[in-house]
Amino acid sequence: MRFSQGVVRHRVLILIVTLALMVPAALGYVNTRVNYDMLDYLPADMDTVVGQNELMEEFGKGAFSFLIVENMPAKDVAALKEKISQVDHVESVLWYDSLADLSVPMELLPEELYDAFNTENATMMAVFFDSATSADVTMEAIRQIRSAAGEQCFVSGMSALVTDLKDLCEKEEPVYVVIAVVLALAAMLLFLDNYLAPVFFLLCIGMMVLLNLGTNFFLGEISYITKALAAVLQLAVTMDYSIFLWNSFHEQLSRCQDPKEAMANAIQRTLTSVVGSSITTVAGFIALCFMSFTMGRDLGIVMAKGVVLGVIGCVTVLPALILVLYKPLQKAQHRTLIPRMDKLAAGIVKVFPLFLVIFVLLIPPAYYGYSRTNDEVYYDLGQCLPQDIRYVVANTKLREEFDVASTHMVLVDADLPAKQVRSMAAAMEQVDGVKYVLSLESLVGARVPEEMLPASVTGMLKSGRWELMLINSRYRPASDEVNRQIDALNAILKQYDPDGMLIGEAPCMKDMIQTTGHDFQVVNLVSILLVFCIILLVEKSLSLPVILIAVIEAAIFINLGLPHYLGQNLPFIAPICISTIQLGATVDYAILMTTRYQSERLAGAAPKQAVTTALSKAIPSVLVSGMGLFAATFGVAVYSDIDIISSMCMLMARGAVISMVMVILFLPALLRLCDGVICKTTLGMGHLRKKEKTEVRVK
Repeated sequence: MRFSQGVVRHRVLILIVTLALMVPAALGYVNTRVNYDMLDYLPADMDTVVGQNELMEEFGKGAFSFLIVENMPAKDVAALKEKISQVDHVESVLWYDSLADLSVPMELLPEELYDAFNTENATMMAVFFDSATSADVTMEAIRQIRSAAGEQCFVSGMSALVTDLKDLCEKEEPVYVVIAVVLALAAMLLFLDNYLAPVFFLLCIGMMVLLNLGTNFFLGEISYITKALAAVLQLAVTMDYSIFLWNSFHEQLSRCQDPKEAMANAIQRTLTSVVGSSITTVAGFIALCFMSFTMGRDLGIVMAKGVVLGVIGCVTVLPALILVLYKPLQKAQHRTLIPRMDKLAAGIVKVFPLFLVIFVLLIPPAYYGYSRTNDEVYYDLGQCLPQDIRYVVANTKLREEFDVASTHMVLVDADLPAKQVRSMAAAMEQVDGVKYVLSLESLVGARVPEEMLPASVTGMLKSGRWELMLINSRYRPASDEVNRQIDALNAILKQYDPDGMLIGEAPCMKDMIQTTGHDFQVVNLVSILLVFCIILLVEKSLSLPVILIAVIEAAIFINLGLPHYLGQNLPFIAPICISTIQLGATVDYAILMTTRYQSERLAGAAPKQAVTTALSKAIPSVLVSGMGLFAATFGVAVYSDIDIISSMCMLMARGAVISMVMVILFLPALLRLCDGVICKTTLGMGHLRKKEKTEVRVK
């Protein structure tokens, strides 16, 4: 009680301090670096990651891109190549004329080399950068290259992808927040009894969101998914806390006339309830930290921090705002649009056997769709972008005009004899889908000794430790065909050089597929165990955690199973994150109803009456909470052109509605069915069934 009284007493100071914190929070937000490269989150000990680091250390090469230039004379292409070579952080540019200044007759150049880099009206050059794929300087170099070449130039590669992704995100992110705020405000105006209160809620939540985003500065950097979703998610999952405080404050006002005393009591009640409620949400986000694909940890930490800050704001900043502006709030009261739910609750409970049957019948198709959806996710990051964006256009041209869908790089021992390198390259070219292998040996052919080449050429493809080879593939990254191809290429590589490494976008994505497949199982298990333990402690019951998790997991199965039946492919990260977020964020609906059911049973109500009362009292809160989460995410899902963001928001919006419906229709039926088991396995309820049996015998 001392805490709540302190908040009431120091309400003005709390608002002053909070407003003052907005300045460093804004600075922290602006200066937090955003990482747009999903491949950066692979475990550091993987061969593909180790190989990428070796490429940077030995060759000074990080990012890699193909440039396609259309309808340009050879001499102008050569001039463009020189111009691109002068762009900051371009390490080298490889084109078929890279050997033109040598005293080697051009007829000695292999014909396939010329054909590999040229079509009837287009030519291709390879550009290496001395900086990482998603480094800010690399993205700036991509922009300069595009500017230098104009509309005739098309840049492919991961760096082009992250550049376009960053530009699109920066354009869309402010709109996400506006949409989420407007729709959440509309939902609260519809369901609450005050026109001004929702504005205060959003103001308080907005300050906590800025604090959360500002403190990300201390993490060094965050992923673009975290940045795009953090504000929307924090708004969606912490809005309930503000509504609970508001309802509690009104309830206390009916008992005491002094707003300050009523608020102190409301804070005390809210703190107890909200802390218990928020723990499950925090647990859901913490479960993401157990992913070996560390983007989950990035999102998990930021969102867990956001929920904690949401709780703090709800019991400090929001009460201060309400008390300071209490008079305007009083004038903004209106009648709530949510009717009494007694008749609806009684009707649902009356036919509970029907809902039990429906629940049982829903599980098999829901689980089947859920299991199939996880097998049908896509990993090709280019699929998350609009088809008319510059990276996608460039990749399409590369695939259609040059028959190249992905490029692998091979690091092989520099001391390996040239004869063996040629033999290995020849074996690799026989692998299905390999268009050609480009190496130092293939540049000059067997008739030209390597010693005749200038250092500028050999240094491009050979260091003291490694020789670099390029393999162009007809198969797209993350496809089953390219993954089989990578296995075959690796087998050949290890025959010639056991320490050799195959790296590039497609090998990294293959590693990502294996990593995230394991992560999905781990995160699911961890989130269920954490939430089970929390419910066990909150409800002091062995059976209730099983019942509550069963209801929400069924909702998750339905939500993640629908894409299979609708013929939709999801980005790989969506099912992993949504399964744990939906569990953590919506199991509160079930806890709310179950806690009231326990209270009614302990107060002497019969099972049917206890469930009916709990349902009638819980429906308004569950409706407001579920529709708030739906409103905050649905608009973003419809608006966003980035499929990862759109898919995750759509899954969250749909998941909120499905969980809401499952709790209202099916949880009461399970509570009625399992009342006896619940009483026997719940601390403090064991005497109820014995007492009722005794009363029946006496009658």
